[in-house]
Amino acid sequence: MACFLVPTAEAIIVTIVTKATKTKRPAAPEAEMGNGDTVIKAHIPFVRKLNWLTNLLWGGSALLAFEHVWHGEVVPWFPFLTAANNPQDTAAMLHEMSTVGVSMAAVVTVVWACMLIVSNAMEKRVLNNAPHIAPASN
Repeated sequence: MACFLVPTAEAIIVTIVTKATKTKRPAAPEAEMGNGDTVIKAHIPFVRKLNWLTNLLWGGSALLAFEHVWHGEVVPWFPFLTAANNPQDTAAMLHEMSTVGVSMAAVVTVVWACMLIVSNAMEKRVLNNAPHIAPASN
């Protein structure tokens, strides 16, 4: 019905935070190895990692919105959501948003958190395998 609105709302919030963080903070310099010919990125800025979450949320929301349009649950005329036409369907829609929508947004965020854990472990491994590389300053 309207479960895609919850991840969409989270995507809007994360996009705003990402844009605000990008403007506040300059890009971190990269660490260099050897004679300067080979550049190893020893640190991925958090803004870029936050952008991963934004992409996951927007992509999933767009796919879910398309699926709801395909099944006729979202229409191009007011009230746009067919479940908003009568109170019984509206109650079911709000219940779906609070259960399915919130759980989908939470799962996407947990998957992103797992991506951060793996990414941080890989960054540490790169720095440990090449001790002459100084980590990029934040």
